[in-house]
Amino acid sequence: MSAPLFLVGAGALQSVTTGDVVRLDGPEGRHAATVARLGHGEELLLADGSGRVVRGRVTGVGKGELDVAIEDVTDEAPSQPAFTLVQALAKNDRDLLAVEVATELGVDEVVPWAASRSVVVWRGDRAAKGHAKWTRTVQTASKQARRARVPGVAEQVDRRGVTDRIRAADLALVLHEEATEPLVSVDLPNDGEVLLVVGPEGGISPQELQAFVDAGARAVRLGSIVLRTSTAGAAALAVLSGRTRWS
Repeated sequence: MSAPLFLVGAGALQSVTTGDVVRLDGPEGRHAATVARLGHGEELLLADGSGRVVRGRVTGVGKGELDVAIEDVTDEAPSQPAFTLVQALAKNDRDLLAVEVATELGVDEVVPWAASRSVVVWRGDRAAKGHAKWTRTVQTASKQARRARVPGVAEQVDRRGVTDRIRAADLALVLHEEATEPLVSVDLPNDGEVLLVVGPEGGISPQELQAFVDAGARAVRLGSIVLRTSTAGAAALAVLSGRTRWS
């Protein structure tokens, strides 16, 4: 089994070098010491979410904290092209499942989208709570996947916000069951941003689809089977990764 990964604060590993001893405390330290029960000599990874990851061994165990002797320091470059998932809000935490699996599959940014057919609505305090849940989901999934880079969680967008993101992307793709162009046949850029738009349970409305196409997006399909909003993005990201990062 690979060594577990724990997240530290942004920039906390910036000056760390081989031979240093780093103290892991706070929530991650408590988890490592009391839940994972890591002991002397055990190996673990620390990442600050920006690409730097260090490998070390436990040299000291305290109450809710560990001392870690650093044995290796690695800086992981950003993946190219970058994948951004625009995920429609969905009920029963299906959007959280979509974000979780997308993170495990290497997505670089997720964008919450209040689609016209989204049952869930983020307003006021619920918007802040919803964004926080997405952020926690991304962090937990990043640890599970041993990711050196934690995907960003953008602020919630409406239709206009999605069209703005489409115009700024190098390639924008909208998953739609009535599209005729297969995703597997799309030419992908070597770098830049690939934006993937996934609708809610009720689908993307004709007005939204037209607005996105007018902004420069291409409507594509995965196949003849219609997937849930919780799985469509993950399936598409797997296809995209298979043609770029995994090849």
